[in-house]
Amino acid sequence: MAYLTAFVAHSDCGRHDTGWAHPEHQGRLPAILNAIYEDTPALLDAVMQAEAVPASEVDLLRVHTPGLLERVRAAVAEASRQGTQVSLDADTVVSAASWDAALAAAGCAITAVRLTLGGEVGSAFALSRPPGHHAGADYSMGFCLFNNVAVAARWAQVHHGIGRILIIDWDVHHGNGTQDIFYDDGAVHYLSLHQSPHYPGTGSARERGAGQGLGATTNVPVPAGMSRPAYMDTFREALDQALHAASPELVLISAGMDCLAGDPLGGLRLEPADVHQMTREVVDRARVPVVAVLEGGYAPRRVGLAVVNALRAFAGLPAKD
Repeated sequence: MAYLTAFVAHSDCGRHDTGWAHPEHQGRLPAILNAIYEDTPALLDAVMQAEAVPASEVDLLRVHTPGLLERVRAAVAEASRQGTQVSLDADTVVSAASWDAALAAAGCAITAVRLTLGGEVGSAFALSRPPGHHAGADYSMGFCLFNNVAVAARWAQVHHGIGRILIIDWDVHHGNGTQDIFYDDGAVHYLSLHQSPHYPGTGSARERGAGQGLGATTNVPVPAGMSRPAYMDTFREALDQALHAASPELVLISAGMDCLAGDPLGGLRLEPADVHQMTREVVDRARVPVVAVLEGGYAPRRVGLAVVNALRAFAGLPAKD
């Protein structure tokens, strides 16, 4: 059977235990998987289900410092000894299984890229957890341990010789880690639409890259409560400009579903059907392999419907209300 798209998951992603009071809790992935299974009759012939191969430390070290890996590993070991969560910062915690979960999360992104660049599918959605776009080369923060999208981008460069990559980030929070990693890299362009002012306080339109990366970073801060039509117009304009500037061979989407109305950590007004439209706009305009990687999103049932709509867009199916 020739599948149009894929969704990639790994059971270890669900073992990252932040505690049920934490916004990025273990209920997120089951809600998404339940939404996908409920839509199985529509998706069955178009969507390949794939199990991720966990990332290796070599994969992580293309992006992150050995010191960061050791700090995360040590915190996870301490969590195992204590039998409880250990905090890396005020927002970011690990449990005994978080090291395995982090390798699986990055592996979901890598496997999704491998499937698309290998020609098995034209697009893929990686159900990565914990999320990644706040993690920089030498720091974890904002619920993120390692930067899944950045690790997948470097993997594509090394294993497939991809020269030009565009990362599109529509999470409600600016992806400061992704920006920092590629800030002086002219081969990887970064486009972020994010609520401003908002956590983490970065992402000014004045932040445009440095050195060889000058002009390869584009930040589009948007206000809380921005109307859906205004947001979509802004998204299309920014997307067209980024695609023209980057001329990418691969597009990666940091698919943060906290851009949806009703998310407890955001103030935007998008609906799951808007995620379908944005995904479709990327596919139609880019005309290259596209991989979406889950980032934030803390209203689990709405996030599940949004992920279904992203898969439907990849598969050429209509949006689901």
